[in-house]
Amino acid sequence: MLRRTVNCGEARESHVGQEVVLNGWVNSYRDHGGLIFIDLRDRNGLTQLVFDREDGALQSVLDGADKLRNEDCIAVKGKVRVRIGGENPKLATGKVEVVVMHLDVLNKTENPPFLPDDMLALPNEDLRLKYRYLDLRRPKMQSILGTRSRALKVARDYFHGEGFLEVETPILYKSTPEGAREFLVPVRNVPGTFYALPQSPQLFKQILMVSGADRYMQICRCFRDEDPRADRQPEFTQIDLEMSFVRREHIMETMEGFIKYFWKQMLGLDIPTIQRMTFRDAMENYGIDRPDTRYDLRIKDISEFAAKLDFKVFQDKLALGADRPAFNSKRGVVKCMRVPGGAEKLTRKITDGYTEFVKRFGAGGVAVVKVIKGEDGNAKLDTGIAKFLEPVKADFMAASGAQIGDTILFFADTYAIATKAAGELRQQVARDMGLVPKPGAEGGPWNFLWVIDFPMFERNKETGKWVAMHHPFTAPRDDQRDLFVNADVDDEVAIESIVSAGYDIVLNGSEIAGGSVRIHDKDVQSKVFKLLGLTPESAKEKFSFLLEALSYGAPPHAGIAFGFDRLIMHICGTDNIRDVIAFPKTQIGQDLMTRAPSTVPEKQLTDLHVKSTWDAVAHAAAQAAAQAANNAPPPKA
Repeated sequence: MLRRTVNCGEARESHVGQEVVLNGWVNSYRDHGGLIFIDLRDRNGLTQLVFDREDGALQSVLDGADKLRNEDCIAVKGKVRVRIGGENPKLATGKVEVVVMHLDVLNKTENPPFLPDDMLALPNEDLRLKYRYLDLRRPKMQSILGTRSRALKVARDYFHGEGFLEVETPILYKSTPEGAREFLVPVRNVPGTFYALPQSPQLFKQILMVSGADRYMQICRCFRDEDPRADRQPEFTQIDLEMSFVRREHIMETMEGFIKYFWKQMLGLDIPTIQRMTFRDAMENYGIDRPDTRYDLRIKDISEFAAKLDFKVFQDKLALGADRPAFNSKRGVVKCMRVPGGAEKLTRKITDGYTEFVKRFGAGGVAVVKVIKGEDGNAKLDTGIAKFLEPVKADFMAASGAQIGDTILFFADTYAIATKAAGELRQQVARDMGLVPKPGAEGGPWNFLWVIDFPMFERNKETGKWVAMHHPFTAPRDDQRDLFVNADVDDEVAIESIVSAGYDIVLNGSEIAGGSVRIHDKDVQSKVFKLLGLTPESAKEKFSFLLEALSYGAPPHAGIAFGFDRLIMHICGTDNIRDVIAFPKTQIGQDLMTRAPSTVPEKQLTDLHVKSTWDAVAHAAAQAAAQAANNAPPPKA
């Protein structure tokens, strides 16, 4: 094989007259009768090749070139010359071309299911994932792989410069209740036992702090057996970090330094000081703990005004949990969202669809009113619940901030449901109104935000039990420690009011990092376990090594983890995490290229002392019965 001397993206005028060897794939083929032009591609770019008898090409070389087709893998030797016919300004190599004297066909291709050309329409994602090796040949995908590789180096450079030790932690792990469902690995040598794949290195990085590592970092793989979505995968990459002898301010300062360094190195941009917002303010104004602040749709609590209305729906909801304090999840509220310009843009069909949208989050529906200009030039309330508001129009306009041309959307339910529904719908309304900025050439605009002062605990919607909002190793905020220690575990209002020392970094409505000050007090950790329903025996069984470690002079420590894949999504200007992972899974967790997951031989299961309860025949029969029932004709009268 001819050994490459120049990459396909490197040829320049300085190479004119030189003999070079290039390797790559045929990107395009053009026969101009006596002249054959081929664009040769590798990960670095394109170079135009010319096969020209008059310039000395042998007949055998011309014959070989005539048989080339897209995606054939070749090596060529030739001489660089100034491009005949003028420069191609779209290519970095557009001023030159290579006149080929020798051709070596390294591998002919089968007819590809699609061409890896960014100028062509992309095939559906399933086809791209099945033939991922072809999809990755696309220049855009090669650029993303290069960006990801460079980002890994930038992250390491920063944290190594800040004195962090890079330490690898185990992949085969002890099963622990940290929140998400785990992937389990049966152990052949100890029948009936299992490893778990780590959801994160949380326990080990705390152990490293007890061990005196002081500053730890790791770019690690994490695993969660949960339903995938556009920005989530069952296996993903974190930049995992922990620091000793720090409080919240110290770690936030160091991590903000990383954000500024990362964006400067990757995009050449200066990021200003990152603003802070409390969890409570985020929920009150945006209905979500990761608000997208690029657009200014605000949610407003108008319960005090709504209490005066003669509207039964509002009155019934406000009666819920009326004896509970403000912001309590079960207290009834009425909230509204003002949509400037919505009276014209949000049609009846769209707003009717909003009722179905919020039902997914437990809400009963969305009340609507439009503010239009009346015949007298003043504001007039129209559609929806206008008749209930018209008698108190002035008070309504003042309470909601409504202006002529607006649509006002109302949410009446418990605080938890109304807030969730409003926050989710806010994002949909922003899309419908065209308020979400499209990424620019460098992916921006960039709206970073620290969200702080999270509640320590929340109720699980399915079980009703307390769960840790971050994870069970998150400490209460310094001024909340005594409140937590002295709180009765059966006092729901008191427990819900405890504020943690947790913090998230949000970028354009996406959580890119989350962390907290950790519990280094054995007694506090034991009480958290008790509140989460772990008996002393079960806590000892699952976390004995951590509890023991905390009793041997554990230092105060805190940490954070950046979602590395999400960072790359933002840098590359995509909203699909599968675009920035070389070999991702589908939305249902399948690898279409390798056809994983797959069944395994019965002997392998026997060796592992595992038996599958899955009955494929029974499942197929149940599916067939359901299909038959759905297709059955209606009963006769």
